[in-house]
Amino acid sequence: MDSENIKEIVKDKYGQAAVRAASGKSSCCGTSPASSLDGCDPITSNLYGGGETSAIPEEALRASLGCGNPTALAKLQPGEIVLDLGSGGGIDVLLSAKRVGPTGKAYGLDMTDEMLALAEQNKLKSGLTNVEFLKGEIENIPLPSDTVDVIVSNCVINLSGDKDRVLREAFRVLRPGGRFAISDVVVRGEVPREIRKSMELWVGCVAGALSETEYREKLVAAGFESVDIEATRVYDVNDAREFLRSSGMDADAIAPLVQDKFISAFVRATKPQQDKSCCGPTCCT
Repeated sequence: MDSENIKEIVKDKYGQAAVRAASGKSSCCGTSPASSLDGCDPITSNLYGGGETSAIPEEALRASLGCGNPTALAKLQPGEIVLDLGSGGGIDVLLSAKRVGPTGKAYGLDMTDEMLALAEQNKLKSGLTNVEFLKGEIENIPLPSDTVDVIVSNCVINLSGDKDRVLREAFRVLRPGGRFAISDVVVRGEVPREIRKSMELWVGCVAGALSETEYREKLVAAGFESVDIEATRVYDVNDAREFLRSSGMDADAIAPLVQDKFISAFVRATKPQQDKSCCGPTCCT
């Protein structure tokens, strides 16, 4: 399936998730019915502490479809400019805005109209003024080069059909020395073919995941250095059974084959302080 078809399916699914969240129902990273604010599967559940979410609009939490808490792990500092790729209902943007304070700014980028509308509502409810939501695709970030200190993202890059372009764009908009600090689902070892070809699981943050080696290679190819992948959650057979069951596949037969193969990970990398490909007299000035 080509990247444009993937993009349309993702847009449709996440648009539906935004509508559910706005109507008071929890969103879901897969296809099974949502059941609680904490999420409906082991990937999206229990990601944020009560101290973080107490001042965040409930609709932002309901729309959360992530697999981690990148804002807590990115060590954001006051005054920094942050960009969230695939910001959805805005929870990570709002949390980032609180961490960087009034002298900093948090951008959210999303391609789904319904999510953007929900995010704008959540921004108003939060009362935060250092937040801006942008419409666009993560493969074509609508910001100038060298303007962002930190890029965060939460279980979104694995949904792209052109991850190399996403990482090149992330590198472009980061300032020299800027940090790439995202949460994503990562694969360890071989994965059954049935999962890879399941679009429901792709949209559900699983089938589009890169392996650890692929992630490292793609980040280095984009120009990043100091690449590090830290597992934050390892999914066992019971976790796998939940998201396999939602796809309509034989969960009992396939689940043992994916034991510990999928992890939520914090993926870190840094843009070099200067362009190492430059050999002119002004490179170090």
